[in-house]
Amino acid sequence: MGQRKITNTSVELTELGFGASVIGNLYRVTPPHDAQAAVEAAWEAGIRYFDTAPHYGLGLSERRLGAALRNRPRDAYVVSSKVGRLLVPNERPRGVDSEGFVVRDDLRRQWDFSRDGVLRSIEATLERTGLDRLDVVYLHDPDDHWRQAAEEAMPALADLRDQGVIGAIGAGMNQSAMLARFLRETAADVVMLAGRYTLLDQSALDDVLPAALELGKSVVAVGVFNSGLLSRDRPAAGMKYDYQDAPAELVTRALAITEVCAAHGTSLPAAAIAFPLTHPAVINVTLGMRNPDQVARNVELHRRHVPDGLWDDLRAQGLVRSDVLAASGPGRSPRCL
Repeated sequence: MGQRKITNTSVELTELGFGASVIGNLYRVTPPHDAQAAVEAAWEAGIRYFDTAPHYGLGLSERRLGAALRNRPRDAYVVSSKVGRLLVPNERPRGVDSEGFVVRDDLRRQWDFSRDGVLRSIEATLERTGLDRLDVVYLHDPDDHWRQAAEEAMPALADLRDQGVIGAIGAGMNQSAMLARFLRETAADVVMLAGRYTLLDQSALDDVLPAALELGKSVVAVGVFNSGLLSRDRPAAGMKYDYQDAPAELVTRALAITEVCAAHGTSLPAAAIAFPLTHPAVINVTLGMRNPDQVARNVELHRRHVPDGLWDDLRAQGLVRSDVLAASGPGRSPRCL
């Protein structure tokens, strides 16, 4: 599997990454053996980038991922986790987590982007995973905490990076505008962009992607299926878009994109994975993978041939923005060379 480097760092990511939120019991229970087998299947398929966070299952994702990787050569893979939500005892547990994960709520999340909070969070993550280090650390959803995140958390991460404790630092969010600010105004090397550079939403072209190109920094794309609407060969009413029921007009547009994909001998989900990687600032697409079957499907979709001409046709038909960098043009990505 191809690898791309986070610009100006020594950290290399495989083009496809393993998103470990779902093995933290996102939305439903993932049996322990499925979580272990999913990581093993990803490894056998050549995936060497694994992303997790304390938020995912109140630490369950970190514990499971660390256990699954424990006997692998540490220098052979890259792990990222996140800071900004400390896990603290829950004084008023109700039995089940209220933020989408099917786990007991003996712990709760506490926002903290202070320097001390960053150091405590990393220490706790290392304890849960059993790892000796983290390769990449992101600020997690700092939307409402810009000042503390930019003025305290990011400098703390930069100090750790400069000491060689962390390989690369950045921020991960569901918006692109503030990610552009992190690239322009802080020491961030890389940002994790959720759902804002997909076949249905190219708003990142207005801010974070130009910033990354201008500054020589990198972008990891997640949420490329927009919560599901782009995940099947043929989208249908009732599917989700950004965590809500997809509006009818978006289902119609997704169906039109499906037809163009079919004319080029590929599928909608294969194109959804390939699309972000056509932008020269994007170095990786990370997908949630709950079990070995999902791993096998995602790897097969990533490997499926997606012709360069597809992007040109989508632009010509007005199905993606006219300023999308076509693979056959000046913005051609390394993957297409």
